[in-house]
Amino acid sequence: MGDKEDRNPYSYSLGNQGYFPYNAPGSPAHTSAITPTPSSPAFGGGGGYGNHGQIYPSVQHRYPNHVHMNQKMGGHVMHSPQMNHSIPAYQQHGLHASGATIPSINSATNASNTQISGPHHQKQMDSVLHSRQAASPHHHARIAAAAARTAMNNPDNNAGHVNGTSIDPNAKPSQWTILDLGGMQMKNISASLFGYTFLTTLYLNHNAFSTLSPEVAKLTNLMILDISGNRLSSVPSELGMLVTLRELLLHDNELTFLPPELGQLYQLETLGLEGNPLTEPVVSMIQKEGTGAVITYLREMCPVGPPPADREWIPLEDEYTGDTKDTFTVMCWNILSEKYATQSAYAYTPSWALNWDYRKDLLLQDILNYNADIICLQEVQMDQYEDFFREQLSQVGGYEGIFFPKSRARTMPEYERRQVDGCATFWKANKLSLLEKHCIEFQQIAMQKPELRKTDDVFNRVMIKDNVAAVALLENKETQTRILIANAHLHWDPAYKDVKLVQTGMLMEELDRLGSKWTKSGKDSSRSGNETNRFPLLVCGDFNSLPDSGVYEYLSRGRVPQDHEDFGTYTYGPYTSEGLHHKFSLKSAYSHTGELEFTNFTPQFKGVIDYIWYSTSTLDVSGLLSSIDRDVASGKVYRAS
Repeated sequence: MGDKEDRNPYSYSLGNQGYFPYNAPGSPAHTSAITPTPSSPAFGGGGGYGNHGQIYPSVQHRYPNHVHMNQKMGGHVMHSPQMNHSIPAYQQHGLHASGATIPSINSATNASNTQISGPHHQKQMDSVLHSRQAASPHHHARIAAAAARTAMNNPDNNAGHVNGTSIDPNAKPSQWTILDLGGMQMKNISASLFGYTFLTTLYLNHNAFSTLSPEVAKLTNLMILDISGNRLSSVPSELGMLVTLRELLLHDNELTFLPPELGQLYQLETLGLEGNPLTEPVVSMIQKEGTGAVITYLREMCPVGPPPADREWIPLEDEYTGDTKDTFTVMCWNILSEKYATQSAYAYTPSWALNWDYRKDLLLQDILNYNADIICLQEVQMDQYEDFFREQLSQVGGYEGIFFPKSRARTMPEYERRQVDGCATFWKANKLSLLEKHCIEFQQIAMQKPELRKTDDVFNRVMIKDNVAAVALLENKETQTRILIANAHLHWDPAYKDVKLVQTGMLMEELDRLGSKWTKSGKDSSRSGNETNRFPLLVCGDFNSLPDSGVYEYLSRGRVPQDHEDFGTYTYGPYTSEGLHHKFSLKSAYSHTGELEFTNFTPQFKGVIDYIWYSTSTLDVSGLLSSIDRDVASGKVYRAS
């Protein structure tokens, strides 16, 4: 998870949990619950438009008023992709502009004159009129082909634009992203259509479909979907997963109800509903307030879904024969700070699901349910730590904890400081005790290193990011074995890969220094001499870095070269002149089974950015939590936390 406006409270940021016995099996991971255009598939060529789907290059357009063309399409005409349909004799059932009377949205059969009540109502009426003019077979494909021919025949007369439409004269037939199957009077359609995930526009208007398959949710790149003029009495809730949609036209169907999941279509600009027997309050909203009001209403009507199923425990060894006294579990979770869970950042999420009073109880429930010995949380606000987590985890779970806010808290008055988020680490008080604690402030470390202060890039990129890591030295009360725990949260922005790599370099240098310092005093049976890499170490957190990143490479291999691509063209003293190195032999807990499919899931992003790293010379992994339930991942279960 990031620490800016890119958060998704609707997606559970996945954490990690596992068993870490010293020199035995060890570390797992916990996920708490809460989408390029390829080339065209090979189709046979054809002509005319009788039984063929028409496919054409990615030409953006809006169909013009009062245009009806009956000529064959000159351009790219191909067989439709295995479409299963029955086509009766062509019937023109659209209404032409001349003398047409448009039935009201709240009556599919009443043809009485409709009085326009405002701009939003006018937009609906214009949209349905255009829709009805597009009832002939492949109307949109033929209009686009005509526009493309006009552009190519007039290279010196503003050839790139026709009727205000931008056209690429170099577009190739194989680069199509728009499919027009409109006006075919089809009753059925092959499921193979929904495998064309590269589609951005799909016209299924003026057919005879009585149902729309939930598989439509696979078309995650769709921006325009027109299914007007069919016989749909309902649309699948899975339509709500097509969050890239800008235009959804449902005119002239038999819809009486809209699923609340359509409220997730936060980028939708046009929702066409005219000619459906819908009821209030949707009718008044779409006419008086427009698409945005309807989407907001539906979003707020989304019900609370059932909780995700508990994740199974995956043992990595048949039976652990070592000393179970030194076995422990750890959880890592970015919980999304209250101040980042805004409606503007998460426009696809109901406001009630963003509310902290709702989310905090779910968070606490999951944390207590997994009952880990060590818990590493990121994005915990100071007031949430002091007023909620510290008290609740102590009273109900028997935990003690430490918390360090981001560096900005240093210069803020008390009230504002309490809104600053940071990293919180908890441990079972009956099993572990705290010996030492320390806050690693990357901003401050960069200021203190003369070799880094010499470069402008450190001032302009690194020192303006105030991320922190909370470090704790814990001791097993029964065996007196010690372990060093780092709980880190790196900068979120993908454009700052260099900064994340620098922050990770400073993190490992500080852990080396603290490990050497703290283990010189007191009894530590796990260390011999002053070998820092023999010290039991866990590095947990939200690294905002994918498995193919420089951060992952550095932590897993112990080094990255000075010219690593993530450094870009920036200069960071010895980091970019000598490279980065660390002494610890680290491994990601989930590398034993392959990293999870994702630890962060939003409409714009899905990937692994949260990890538990452990020192392989002193710790082993004995078990892991399984991946999150696929139904939750696909959006069929809704639960915010």
